[in-house]
Amino acid sequence: MIETPPQSRPPEWWETRLFAVAMILLAMVPLLLPPIPPLTDLMGHMGRYRVQLEIGQSPWLHHYYSFHWALIGNLGCDLLVELLGPIVGLEFAVKLIVLTIPALTVAGLLLVSREIHGRVPATALFAMPLAYGYPFQFGFINFALAMALMLLLFAVWLRMARTGWLRWRAWVFLVLGLGLWVAHSFAWGVLGILCFIAEVVRARKAGTGWVRSGWEAILACLPLAPPALLLVPWPGRGGQAPHGTFDWFHWYFKWLWLRSVLRERVEAWDLAGAALLYAVALSGLLWKPWRRYEPTLGVCAVLLIVVFVALPRVLLGSAYADMRLVPYMLAIAILALRPIANRRIATAIATAAILFFAGRVAVSTLAFLKFERNYDVQLKALDHVPMGSTVMALANIPCRSVWYTSRMEHLSSMATVRRRSFVNDQWVAPGAQLLRIAYPAAGRYFSHDPSQIVRRPDCRARNEPILELALEYFPREAFDYVWMIDMPRDRWPVDPDLVPIWTGNRFGILYRIVHHPAAGSATASSETPKGSEAHVTQ
Repeated sequence: MIETPPQSRPPEWWETRLFAVAMILLAMVPLLLPPIPPLTDLMGHMGRYRVQLEIGQSPWLHHYYSFHWALIGNLGCDLLVELLGPIVGLEFAVKLIVLTIPALTVAGLLLVSREIHGRVPATALFAMPLAYGYPFQFGFINFALAMALMLLLFAVWLRMARTGWLRWRAWVFLVLGLGLWVAHSFAWGVLGILCFIAEVVRARKAGTGWVRSGWEAILACLPLAPPALLLVPWPGRGGQAPHGTFDWFHWYFKWLWLRSVLRERVEAWDLAGAALLYAVALSGLLWKPWRRYEPTLGVCAVLLIVVFVALPRVLLGSAYADMRLVPYMLAIAILALRPIANRRIATAIATAAILFFAGRVAVSTLAFLKFERNYDVQLKALDHVPMGSTVMALANIPCRSVWYTSRMEHLSSMATVRRRSFVNDQWVAPGAQLLRIAYPAAGRYFSHDPSQIVRRPDCRARNEPILELALEYFPREAFDYVWMIDMPRDRWPVDPDLVPIWTGNRFGILYRIVHHPAAGSATASSETPKGSEAHVTQ
């Protein structure tokens, strides 16, 4: 039995503002202690931020990179770093920004639920752990921030319709829609889908026919449409738009993304949690689903499932496009469940949901601390890297089939963050991000991601190097150091031109490259433990 509780009924404890604030704060707990949030791609972004902030003043960075501002749909955290970085420092600015993303996501989920149902159903609380879904764990921080903002904006859209502010809403969302597109274009697209369905359902509830409802929904959503013009090349953005779309209907990966919705560190725990959330989302199908699901979010969930199936793995230069949608698709399906009238059952469900969320937070906190301890060991190598040096990074990474990952793929970018070094791990994605590599000496194959990723030969991607071949063929005259991250001792090379200057016990080693006079040197550097101001030769 279900109902939308009348507003005169006192709110349950999980429906109060105090409870919402507590959940928002709880969502931040795993990120409070680690100084560097241990998200896989985050440190690569941080390297780009260092270039962004200092390329005009650094005596080194402009030799290795170029950076020019342009209007693209992937700038959410970049703009915040530009604002906060000079005030509080780059690393702390990134920590503050990342810390807010799960909090904003939980706030958005609760607000959407309240706007749709008038209250927060007990089942809606099961959506909160998805704030730490796989896209966030992967370090897609512009995307995750924009999706959190998307949920908040969707709640505002619903509220302005409910309170009769439709004329003002058009002008407000003309601005907010553009801002969301700048944060990340994917979130803007999802907001358009949700708002369109909400308008169709609202018109249908008012007795309007299907054709007219669809037309009115299109007109209502027109203020969100202008950013579509920014997806095509035009001179103001350097003539480049995001490009590269491929790998359609790869069913193995789609199944993997569904299983990985809560992927973090402990496979059994993550899979059990995912199974629980899917069971909650699908529970409405067991009895009169047309009554169990609220139509706005129910239709949105179905449409997002269709979009997930239709999306390729790479969309307009953004990898894992279909994977990114899964946590939000599942969250919308959970939020669609209407409140349960039986107070005892609802209380039991709310209690179970809170315990599950608290359990996820506790395990995430421990997992993040473990990742951070591993980072600390490897980052001690940077004490021996002089400022402005060039570093050839080779990070030992588990096979893709392994659930647990070390999250070391872009740890090497901390050399750019802390030592203003060139490292071979930045992305090259014209139209999708603004940094460019301007160091031809590194060569075509050893200048950018994924040349730093080393897996076992039998499980590497085709564009990832084989350790022995990389050590033999990388351009040694272009680099000052080889940093082998989390590399076991039995894979450390013995080479007269590679001089060990730091080791991390059994894992990780830093070599200084001996440059012979004929080859020259990328930098003139000191070997003092803390490094010195290296002079870049022309």
